[in-house]
This record gives sequence, structure tokens and C-alpha cells, in this order.
Amino acid sequence: MESIQHLFRIGYGPSSSHTMGPCRAATRFKAENPQAEAFRVILYGSLAATGKGHLTDQAIAQVLAPKKLEIDWRPKTYLERHPNALTFEALDGQGKLLNQWTAYSVGGGSILGEGEEATATPVYPHNTMADILKWCNQQGRTMWEYVQIHEKPETLDHLKEVWHVMQEAVKRGLDNEGVIPGGLRLARKASSYYIKAQSLKDSLKSRSLVFAYALAVSEENASGGLVSTAPTCGSSGVLPAVLYHAKNAHGFSDEKILKAIATAGLVGNLVKKNASISGAAVGCQGEVGTACAMASAAVNQLFGGSPQQIEYAAEMGLEHHLGLTCDPINGLVQVPCIERNAHAAARALDCNMFALLSDGKHFVSFDKVVKTMKVTGKDIPSLYKETAEGGLALFAKRKERKGAKGLE
Repeated sequence: MESIQHLFRIGYGPSSSHTMGPCRAATRFKAENPQAEAFRVILYGSLAATGKGHLTDQAIAQVLAPKKLEIDWRPKTYLERHPNALTFEALDGQGKLLNQWTAYSVGGGSILGEGEEATATPVYPHNTMADILKWCNQQGRTMWEYVQIHEKPETLDHLKEVWHVMQEAVKRGLDNEGVIPGGLRLARKASSYYIKAQSLKDSLKSRSLVFAYALAVSEENASGGLVSTAPTCGSSGVLPAVLYHAKNAHGFSDEKILKAIATAGLVGNLVKKNASISGAAVGCQGEVGTACAMASAAVNQLFGGSPQQIEYAAEMGLEHHLGLTCDPINGLVQVPCIERNAHAAARALDCNMFALLSDGKHFVSFDKVVKTMKVTGKDIPSLYKETAEGGLALFAKRKERKGAKGLE
């Protein structure tokens, strides 16, 4: 597996696969074609189906400016390798083709060109949770130590920046109010949830604050704010909410939280390696489901869980999101995405407690759940995988055709 630095990417929302990825691809193609007078970009499949809602065209245009840009939307055309595909064409002053390149946004902001395979140098000798647990048992160490031993020293600096970005996103989200851009006229809720939580007591207050923190980051992401993928932009509110709450309500130090982020990154990496974190490939189970698994593992470690209990918490976080579809209304990372982050954060805390009460032994392993998620993702029809053609998105379209005002 590659470094967890590739899992935690810092950038602007609302989507790692539809915004960050295309930005990186456009930056690369522009640098390789300085002689171009204009560009044409063809968006395929999911990128075309929900690209406008995800600001894909605006992100690409910003990178390729001030050159003339033409975008060709082909939502019904799917390239074989991945549903998030785009082709760049460099043109001269007369519109003659100078160069062409097809790329795939494979999730979490990662880009692969046609014929390319992941080229990042592997830093981990193991690719399954079972092997990592075996290593932990043999060495008498836990998962964050496994990460520390195999990663380069600069990874810690990256995780510090990731944690800083996460905390700042929570703080901005709690302060910001108003309507989230995009056309749904969806009002921000984080600020009011946070204020209302102050009047509650004990467990009700605790859970309400977690909701507020997750909403804060997700609303910032939906508004194009600076976030860290965890593992994607669409699921970027889960892990920060749980960790921010752990720090403020339970007094965990930044040093301990960085270790928890390392473990969360390891869990996310296992899913990315053995299945997918792309909503366009496997549905929202790969995004919010993975985020819940990461947060469950992280908070379980903070509260003293053994490697076996950490694995159990992560397994539950993913298992109970199996089959979750990606059906964003109007192609926006807003409904149901924002609320899903809040509920997944709360579920992560439940997974932690359930695992802590156990001895770590359970029936289904994390590795088996990851394999199940991958197969389930392949079986889910494409209209439920970030195309806005099924589920809640389809229901909203039907209401619009009937002339209803607003969305239900």
C-alpha cells in the first residue's frame, strides 16, 4: 500500500473525484502543452452526469484559464476502466488537434492516465488487516506504531497540517450561516445545532455537538471551502467531527489525535487498496462507509482499544453501510450527503463503544467486509453511483416534472 499522505489530500470542495481530481489532471495537461491556444475537455459517465453540480467545469476552467475552453458533456458514455473519465485535447489557433490525453479520477483526488497504474512507491509490506494484526501481535505494537515505523518522517508533518485543516473547517463551519450555493436553497445548520446543543445535558449534548461538528465540515465542503479528504471530500465531515469532539469533550492531546489519524489512514488505505473509495465506482458505501470505519478505528484507539478491538470497530463502521447508494439531488454534495456525514460520525462513536465492550472477537472480519463492499459496489446499478439518475435524485426530478415548488 502507498503512503497515507495520498489518502489525506488538502484542497477545496465539494468533491475529491469531481473537483480535486479534474483540477490535478487539468494542471498536468496544461503544463505538458504550453503551446496550446485552446482546450477541449470531454467529460464521460459520472463526471458528466453530476459535473455541473460538483463544479467540475468551473474547476477545470479555472486551471486552464485564460485559454479558451470547450467542454463536451457525455453522461451516457462510460469508459471501461472507471466511470469518472475525461479526455483533454490541446488545440492550436485554428482548432487543429495538437495533443490528446484521457485520464481517470479514481477517488480521493487521485488521477491515473490511460494505460497508467498507480505509481506511488509502496511503503507498507502488508495489504490486509489480517496481516497487519498478525504483525501487531508479533511485535507487541498497535496500528499507529505500524504506520509510524513504515512511513517517512515527513508524513507526521503532513498529518499535522491535515489535523489543522480539519479543525479550522469545523470552526469556520460553526461560524458561517446562510444558504449553501448550488440551487437547492439549503440553509446551513451547523451553527444553530451548536448553539442549541449548549442548553442540553450530558449525552444529549455530546451527541448534538458531534452532529454540529460534522455538519460544519460538510457544509464548508459543499460551499467550496478548504477541507481534507477523509477519505473523500463528500465524506470529509465524519473523521474531523469525531476527533474534534474527542479533543474538546475528553481532553485528548493533539499528539494522541495524530496517532489516531494515522490509524484512520491505515484503515482507509486498506479499503482503497482492496476495494474503492469512489462513489462513482461503488456508491456511498465506499465514501461515508469508509469514513465511518476510519473514525470508528481512530476513536477506539483513543479510548484504549486493543488492535483487535480497533479492527472490530472499523469492521462495524463499514459493515453497517454496505449497499449505501450515492444519489445526490441535482448532483450536489448536499442532500443526502451532509446529513450522512453527521449520522456516520455518531455511528462511529457507537461502533467504538460496542467494540470496547467486547473482547475483540467477532464473526466477520474487516477484510471480508471490504471484499463484500467491493462486490456489492459492482452489483449496484450505475444510476445509484453518483450519476444523480436514481434514488433520491430521481425522486426530486419527478417532483420537478410535476411542477412542484422546491424539493421534498
